[in-house]
Amino acid sequence: MGVMVGTMALIVILSVFNGFDNLVRSLINSFNPDLKITLAEGKAFTPGEAVMRQIQNVPGVMHVSFVLEDKALVRYEEQQTIAVVKGVSGNYALVSGLDSMVVEGEYDISQEPEPHALIGRGISIYLNIRVLSPRQITIFVPRRLKQPSFDANRALNRKYISVSGVFSIEQDFDLKYILVPIEFARELFEYTKGEVNILEIKIKPGYSHSMVQKKIMEILGSNYLVQNRYQQNDVFYRTMQTEKWAIFLILIFILVVASFNVIGTLTMLMLEKKKDIITLRNLGADSRLIRKIFLIEGWLISASGAFLGACLGLLICWLQIRYGLVRLQGSGSFIIDSYPVLVKGTDVAIILVSVVIIGFLAAWYPIRYLTIRYVEDASTTLSMTSESS
Repeated sequence: MGVMVGTMALIVILSVFNGFDNLVRSLINSFNPDLKITLAEGKAFTPGEAVMRQIQNVPGVMHVSFVLEDKALVRYEEQQTIAVVKGVSGNYALVSGLDSMVVEGEYDISQEPEPHALIGRGISIYLNIRVLSPRQITIFVPRRLKQPSFDANRALNRKYISVSGVFSIEQDFDLKYILVPIEFARELFEYTKGEVNILEIKIKPGYSHSMVQKKIMEILGSNYLVQNRYQQNDVFYRTMQTEKWAIFLILIFILVVASFNVIGTLTMLMLEKKKDIITLRNLGADSRLIRKIFLIEGWLISASGAFLGACLGLLICWLQIRYGLVRLQGSGSFIIDSYPVLVKGTDVAIILVSVVIIGFLAAWYPIRYLTIRYVEDASTTLSMTSESS
């Protein structure tokens, strides 16, 4: 029972963690592109037509979007905050899939008849912005092409834009980004026509991301960085993996504690079977055979507990996936209603192997110690019996 409950807990908790990990990754991937191209040194560049033609002709490249982004001060009525204003080209929805994350208003990042912006939910709440309100948000940035001045009107570039919709992805994105037309961003940041600081690429399904990334790197050379989704969020992914295995080690430690039940059970069993051990020894069984009997019994206890725990854990995971039995409190404010679950075969295999190894070690030490002691007792008893005879 101890091994079974520990195994069940490992499978259920790691599967729930996988579910949250998969959910967060899918949300982040709806904003981040498959590949992101930036300068290795510097800020903005003008991609030439010849280079763009080469990139678009790479097998697997589906869409290429132009991006120009920088930090700015955003004000709405009496509230203000710092945000990243991200200017995007008209095909941005084909690269990111952000249009599916709009929770209020509509996806409209157009320049005509007037510029419209899409803002994160966190910014919307903080500034108390009303979608499609006649009041526009004001964006301030320092002027690039003029000498510094103590006069705010001369030192800052100011532009106005209407809000067409609100998107919700993840807190870090929702509190950070405002999406605008790239022409609006060029005017705001005082860049010339054609200048960008990011190229975002959508890869066709079925093509290897690493192969497409390698070919684009060969085209662009060392002056550019070509990052896949993992490299764009390497800190986040490493943190998620670290948290997962930290949880695994904590639960394994709990399972080790539970395995002391096996040690206690085998110890009591050997105390109870002391006379039988002496009988087997008298019949000619050596210490290796006696040790093997109890070792197999201890291993069977661990193996059966691991098997039953795995079955029970998988059953609980299936019920949660099928019926959503355990719900998130206040689920109306979440994207999902119940705890997400994702069972991975590799996790189940690692758990079962770990449990069996722990069970074997838990049985091996007490059996090795006790059989030596009892076999010696049996040998002494056998010698005394022979001498009496």
